[in-house]
Amino acid sequence: MSILIQDVSKRFGSFQAVSEVNLDIKSGSLVALLGPSGSGKSTLLRLIAGLEAPDSGRIRIADRDVTQQSVRSRGIGFVFQHYALFKHMTVRQNIAFSLELRKAPKVRIRHRVEELLDLVQLNGFGDRYPSQLSGGQRQRVALARTLAVDPEVLLLDEPFGALDAKVRKELRASLRHLHERVNVTTVFVTHDQEEAMELADQIVVFNKGRVEQVGTAAEIYDHPATPFVMSFVGPVNVLPSSAGIFRLSNLESPTSHVFLRPHDVAIHTVPEENAAPAKVNRIVHLGWEVQIELRFKDGQEVTAYITRDRLNQLQLQPQQLVYVKPQHAKTFPAYSLN
Repeated sequence: MSILIQDVSKRFGSFQAVSEVNLDIKSGSLVALLGPSGSGKSTLLRLIAGLEAPDSGRIRIADRDVTQQSVRSRGIGFVFQHYALFKHMTVRQNIAFSLELRKAPKVRIRHRVEELLDLVQLNGFGDRYPSQLSGGQRQRVALARTLAVDPEVLLLDEPFGALDAKVRKELRASLRHLHERVNVTTVFVTHDQEEAMELADQIVVFNKGRVEQVGTAAEIYDHPATPFVMSFVGPVNVLPSSAGIFRLSNLESPTSHVFLRPHDVAIHTVPEENAAPAKVNRIVHLGWEVQIELRFKDGQEVTAYITRDRLNQLQLQPQQLVYVKPQHAKTFPAYSLN
């Protein structure tokens, strides 16, 4: 089901949580609301669910105005960060709970529960209690319980936030696989850029209650619309245009600062045209990628990312003199990162 958000605003006292947001979410898509804490993404999710009422604007689901409708009448499934499972119920009982409330036939409930256990890869766990499960397994149960009633829209608020990195990675793959199988319109909130880029068909970047940019992972990373998007989505060096790395380049900057991705910093061991001299401060191994921390004569510091193969070719060492050239640097007419 499609979701249309039109000029929606929400204030809590003096705090403007959401400000005149417009958003069109296509039916069957998987959309990430990405932003820092306090940016408005969770508030918007609660507004879509009906857990909060907007001060102004309209919310439509499948061309139906639901702005004033109750949570129950919206056909929404909501998964919270902390699972909210019933501790005294088994996995099967937790999944069956909402179906039993709706007085579904027992045969239908049994069939649906087993179907969902298979869908979330928890076959053989049906008789266990939440305390007997890992965090990742409990989150799968929460997903299955939400899907039991066939929601028109699935909303997830920081669904993997309480889990460790390895489990988060596994559940991201599971959620993507699950979404492809059930094909329900899914919106999830996250502050994790990698999570959003790996999972979502579209990413909505929030800042201070407003939408900064909507696009695919590639569009947002390669063509950021604002300085905030470039600084929040992926690592970036923010440098004065007078920095040594730019004085020898042909970069024309209409502002006092330039944005440069670490992988767009080219390092050479011999002088190059339009390359500035710098010293290697530190070399940090990050698996297949290597982080090189550089310092220029004027004291400006820059971070570069290179591959391990490139490191082996350059044979870099701490305090070594190298020559650095910016590639694909980006400027903005006016900006504030705050």
